[in-house]
Amino acid sequence: MVPLRKPPARPAGARPSAGAVRIVAGRLRGSRLAVPVREGLRPTPDRVRETLFNWLMPYLPGMRCLDLYAGTGALGIEALSRGAGACTFVERDRELARALADNLARLNVEGGEVVNADAAGWLAGPARPYDLVFLDPPFDANLWTGAAAALESRGWLADGGFAYVESPRDARFELPPAWAPHREGFAGAVRHALYRRSVAVPLS
Repeated sequence: MVPLRKPPARPAGARPSAGAVRIVAGRLRGSRLAVPVREGLRPTPDRVRETLFNWLMPYLPGMRCLDLYAGTGALGIEALSRGAGACTFVERDRELARALADNLARLNVEGGEVVNADAAGWLAGPARPYDLVFLDPPFDANLWTGAAAALESRGWLADGGFAYVESPRDARFELPPAWAPHREGFAGAVRHALYRRSVAVPLS
């Protein structure tokens, strides 16, 4: 695992051009992210991000976030732009990870950490709980069930924390029983849903 830290101060198969990803709102509103072209790279569309962060607005300030299959980093950077306290971006493609770190530096974003690693291997390491996890893996890899199980079993998602899951409308996968549906929407063939992890009740 090679951490890439910021220097001080999508239908499936779509191929966005560099600079095509825009931050919708917050401190970085209108900023564009320089993104290498990659087959299958599928940034979450502007209108879906706007819907998601409207759902999260009462909770987002100060949140610790995890953008697990970061890609362009649009979800995590949008969260930081809107007041999240910190975000860890995990991306196995080294060029994408480097572009993401460069974007954080160029935009002077505080609180971002980029880790160049495979998500499954990284989740097997020492866990720390996050308040919000973005789970938007490559659609053709069918990673939702395994990633969600690792997040839950190893303690990556805090009690009362949120998990955002983006998938094809007809995808079939299992999520942990503790993840209760919170909000759901559709954009064409894509389903986007927010879950909240139930708070553990201590035994008396």
